[in-house]
Amino acid sequence: MISGNSADILAYLKKIKPGMIVLVASFDDAATKMTDEIRQMFVEMGSTLISSVKHRDNWAFAGRVGIKIKSFFEQRAVNDKNTNVYDGWPEMVEVGGCFPRNSSV
Repeated sequence: MISGNSADILAYLKKIKPGMIVLVASFDDAATKMTDEIRQMFVEMGSTLISSVKHRDNWAFAGRVGIKIKSFFEQRAVNDKNTNVYDGWPEMVEVGGCFPRNSSV
């Protein structure tokens, strides 16, 4: 679990080596701590939804540093007070399946 300021998150992400699998689950204030540089790092891991993650959205993601395709393991539930199902929180999101062995695919 990483909580803290953007500099801590960025420092952690920069330590991840090419080919390593990254698993992320977020809620509440993750979007407010993500700088453009952090979001770009997730794009480079295969994320296509990171630019749309907002405050209190639920976001689950599995990607790989250096992957050349978009990740098929990403879901987002939008925080909307009219549709939230858990007392002010959006529904749960899940990702699952087999992750590609080759990071250049």
